Amino acid sequence: MFLEPHFKGQRSGWIEVVCGCMFSGKTEELIRRIKRAKIAELKVEIFKPKIDTRYDETAIISHDAASVLAQPVDHSSKLLRISDDTTVVGIDEAQFFDADLPEVCQELALRGVRVIVAGLDMDYRGVPFGPMPNLLAIAEYVTKVHAICVHCGNLATHSFRLAEEEDLVLLGEKAHYEPRCRSCYHMGNIMRLK
Repeated sequence: MFLEPHFKGQRSGWIEVVCGCMFSGKTEELIRRIKRAKIAELKVEIFKPKIDTRYDETAIISHDAASVLAQPVDHSSKLLRISDDTTVVGIDEAQFFDADLPEVCQELALRGVRVIVAGLDMDYRGVPFGPMPNLLAIAEYVTKVHAICVHCGNLATHSFRLAEEEDLVLLGEKAHYEPRCRSCYHMGNIMRLK
């Protein structure tokens, strides 16, 4: 299914993962790293899942309004079609991609590409989300970013869903989610059951 690694003239590739809860700055950090690669005049390609249309069809936009253009794709295998001179690939909202994403990232890294992935590490139930656990396991570099708990001011590690919907994927903003620390997240779930 995937292409053979290119060992002739091999560059050193690797995988970086930026993870955390909602409103923790994952996309902001991805954009910062992408902009630095562009300043270094590296060839960059950026991808996002086609289902993520919250802010824009073809841009990655952080909560603080920083943005970069991205290619929306419906399957991770399409990332393998990058041009031969691409040295950096950025991937946002990785949790929404299919289960093949870790293998695709491995293939890109074997080609000598620096792969920067950003995504939620856990869903609203506090369960590891989509392909993220496997990406975290294979990455050379992992950065966990934190939001601030809106209830107590401690570091937030969980995305608490305010909406009653139970579908795993609910694209939303502050009206649907808020960042909480472990304790406030747990208390919110207890209160919901009452």
